[in-house]
Amino acid sequence: MLHIYHNAHIVDGAGDSFQGYMLVEGDKIVRIGKGALPSEFSNGQIHDVQGQTILPGFIDCHVHLYSDGDPNPVASRAQDSTPLAALRAARNAMKTIQGGVTTVRDCGSRDGVDFALRRAAVEGICEAPRMLLCGCMICMTGGHGVGSGVEADGVDGVRKAARLMLKQGADHIKLVASGGILSAGTEIGVAQFTVEEMRAGVEEAHRAGKTACAHAHGTQAIKNAIMAGVNSIEHGYLIDDEGIEMMVERGTFLVATSIAVRNVVEHGEEAGIPAHSVRKASSAIDQHVHGFKKALTAGVKMAMGTDSGVPFTRHGRNLEELSCLVEMGMTPMQAIMTSTLHAAELIQMSDYIGSLEAGKYADFVIVEENPLKDITSLARQNNIQQVFIAGKPVYQKGVSALVN
Repeated sequence: MLHIYHNAHIVDGAGDSFQGYMLVEGDKIVRIGKGALPSEFSNGQIHDVQGQTILPGFIDCHVHLYSDGDPNPVASRAQDSTPLAALRAARNAMKTIQGGVTTVRDCGSRDGVDFALRRAAVEGICEAPRMLLCGCMICMTGGHGVGSGVEADGVDGVRKAARLMLKQGADHIKLVASGGILSAGTEIGVAQFTVEEMRAGVEEAHRAGKTACAHAHGTQAIKNAIMAGVNSIEHGYLIDDEGIEMMVERGTFLVATSIAVRNVVEHGEEAGIPAHSVRKASSAIDQHVHGFKKALTAGVKMAMGTDSGVPFTRHGRNLEELSCLVEMGMTPMQAIMTSTLHAAELIQMSDYIGSLEAGKYADFVIVEENPLKDITSLARQNNIQQVFIAGKPVYQKGVSALVN
């Protein structure tokens, strides 16, 4: 059936904003138009949007669906069984949809939970966003990620670990290039994997037609990961001028996850976050903002990511990241494109999603307020009215479950 959405304010994800209409048939957008709905389009189900805003489904390029965002995720993970983690992931997937996000790139799960969730969604057992998965992150022995990641050492070890994740169904490979904020005993400024080790993982990903990303905070770790050929740097909080120049030259994306470091600093030890995590986040936040602004000015490619699942960065609140992007220098339109079309480019899906264009999947969100006037409205409670994935309604405000 043809579904006709008209009387809408449309933000198309490709840089344009206008009053118009959108036609959806099956799982695809078949037409986008400006102005009033032409009279010839009467053979279909007509939906009067009443001046609300239609946007592409948002894309979060860095989440951890199995983790709830507790103050100490490392401790919580140790207490969870795999079945319980899978149930958490399913609940968080639905929260993510309700927050307006229709596609996620999960950047580190455990025990096959992410692969099981994706299969469950395909089989109709539960609802979930489109999912691009890495399985487990790959870290060095004793490095950041121990406990949920696959530990590997040396070129051959990393290559084998990457092949294992690809065998399990990974869409991308995540490598750990530096210490992390959440892991005790690692420092964010210290590089971990070598260039050669990471290059082996990147080669395996690219050979399989997949992408590779690197958790990298420290300046040298960022440069090592860029030299290894990753498609994106995750976090990049301590990036310097040389690293920025390298990213521009090589077209490497930055996924800044600004809301994650802010939440650790804002909530602090008083909320139960371990002291070592608060210390490391506090030491990095000012340099993160400074480095991000310089990277933006220099023209570094950027895609939106939140690190949802880390302390107080909750699933369903993903679009809070766009307010951070605007605060650090983006226009509201740039922030929206960073979380739609540009994010789709990073995950190699821009031919299918990321903008409202004829021929693309009908992944879209209807919101009450115009985010170009107030970007914070995207994360405001009750602002999101409806969410669609491939033309299928997966969320409607006030309806607890949608059955098709």
